[in-house]
Amino acid sequence: MSQPRPALDRRTLLKLGGAAGLALAGVPAVSGCSGGSSSGGGSSTTLKMLYFGDQKSADTIRDRISPAVKALDSRITFEVTAINGTDWNDFIAKVLTQMAAGTPPDIISVATEGLQLMAQKELAIPLDEYVTRDMSNLKEYFDDVHPSLIESTMYDGHLYTLPDGFNAGNMYYNTDLFQKAGADEPTAAWTLDNFHNAAVKVAKLPDVNAFNWVVRLWGSWTSFMYANNANLLEEGHYPGGDWLWKSAYAGNPAAEGRGGGWKWGQPTANSPATVEALEYMIELKKASLSPSPDVGGGGTLQGLFSSNRIGMAIGGGFWAGGLKNAGMAKGAFDVQMFPKWKSQRHLFGAGGYAIFKSSSKKDLAWELVKLLVQPSSFDAIWPGNVTTPVRKSLMTADRYKTTGPKHWSVFYDTLTKHPDTAPIPAPPYYNALATSLNQRTTEAISSGNAKQALDGMQSDLEKLAR
Repeated sequence: MSQPRPALDRRTLLKLGGAAGLALAGVPAVSGCSGGSSSGGGSSTTLKMLYFGDQKSADTIRDRISPAVKALDSRITFEVTAINGTDWNDFIAKVLTQMAAGTPPDIISVATEGLQLMAQKELAIPLDEYVTRDMSNLKEYFDDVHPSLIESTMYDGHLYTLPDGFNAGNMYYNTDLFQKAGADEPTAAWTLDNFHNAAVKVAKLPDVNAFNWVVRLWGSWTSFMYANNANLLEEGHYPGGDWLWKSAYAGNPAAEGRGGGWKWGQPTANSPATVEALEYMIELKKASLSPSPDVGGGGTLQGLFSSNRIGMAIGGGFWAGGLKNAGMAKGAFDVQMFPKWKSQRHLFGAGGYAIFKSSSKKDLAWELVKLLVQPSSFDAIWPGNVTTPVRKSLMTADRYKTTGPKHWSVFYDTLTKHPDTAPIPAPPYYNALATSLNQRTTEAISSGNAKQALDGMQSDLEKLAR
């Protein structure tokens, strides 16, 4: 939908648990490598990848993937370098600093938040020619991945990553607390009124916050904003992309009308519907249904939820593994669609692998990218349900039989049953946008004046969007 990404948070820290190593039998042979990738004699070569997290986790990924990399060419040494950060904008800032220092890697694991920035600055290369060349082998991949996720990794008509994981902003709830409070458990069609009524009942329990949230762009009050059919920026689409849609998704109705990536237009941060969404969060706080939120990742939130201090919170598929690792038993929590307001539109973020323009081993890097999105690679990189697979075939009852939640199918149904679900707004100036969002949201909660705070954010964004 990364570390220190907060604990087991796809968008903050990945913590790898004891999962089985990469099953090499599941990785198909690859060919067409160049740039030092052919087998046989010659000197060794190193392939470097940047990763958002701590070095221990990066080393674990290296160790699990290296046997498959050696199957590409025994001379290859695979290195994974971690960059720690509090969130994705911190990570991207550090990547830019490293690039300026003249130490470019070959591949980067990048999420929605950094994709357009890297593309605009030409740090990453379009994958169009590689994808077109290898379409016969990649068709199985695209058949397994919802087109919404692919479109979110495009920019100005070009594809920049092959995604492997995503997370949509669904609603988790503590089943024990709901039962004690006598609150009705959510259904797939529940509404904002249902959410509010449940919150009122759960709030009566001692030492429990009915709902809690974190100030950030993904899965914050912005989820309410999306359900209110609003956004911080005008939504549009770049032209182009037919080269992909007509080959990879021919005949797929879910791909109809898609373009060349999301084009974020003029700011709409102080539109009536956006203000109304933030005003609702202030109302929750005034009614003692929600405390003042934290700023940053979701690790603290998961800790409070797992200790029965929170009745409901926004989370993606990464919470399944995160809550289990925090000690919650299967069945002690569940998940549902985000409640319907004017719509039941969700937001999501996706992550995948891009190739640096400065790499001298682009062909070899491409072969590694294809390997990293194989089903057999997924659990080596993301064991224990710490993100949602982009591949629909990996979404099975067997995958969630140990962690839960009961309604695990919600994670992918968010895309298939709600086609208006869309990525978070992440233009090339994402870092500054995220900073403004954090500051202005904190200002609104403190002052109780959403309109004034979002007028300020509108001014911030208008300067950035010029």
